[in-house]
Amino acid sequence: MKKTVKQMVAAANEQIETLPTEKAISLHGNDEHVFVDIRDVRELEREGQVPGAIHAPRGMLEFWVDPESPYHKEIFASGKKFVFFCAAGWRSALATNTVREMGLENVCHIDGGFSAWKEKGGAVEERTSRK
Repeated sequence: MKKTVKQMVAAANEQIETLPTEKAISLHGNDEHVFVDIRDVRELEREGQVPGAIHAPRGMLEFWVDPESPYHKEIFASGKKFVFFCAAGWRSALATNTVREMGLENVCHIDGGFSAWKEKGGAVEERTSRK
């Protein structure tokens, strides 16, 4: 293996802004910030979600961000600051770096992800299954 996931996450973290969990919690609800949950829908249903966060599954993120993609979501052209998170901060580090490389510059991610968010008392709500 030429590069491990751990090495890729470390390299991404050198290029991106990482918010301490407490700072992210203090920004929650601020109209200038959009919280983006990239976890799998099963994780949201099992563990809950951050109220008001948009769900952008990791597998679709690049397609939703790219304005030339047929899957583009207008929220990503809003000019707001995007706060990405996953369960522990690894996937969100890679995702944040990827969208930054795509040209979405006002981005960051939460140190420790949703797990740290819950541990530090961040708001969580239940997600109902959409079966």
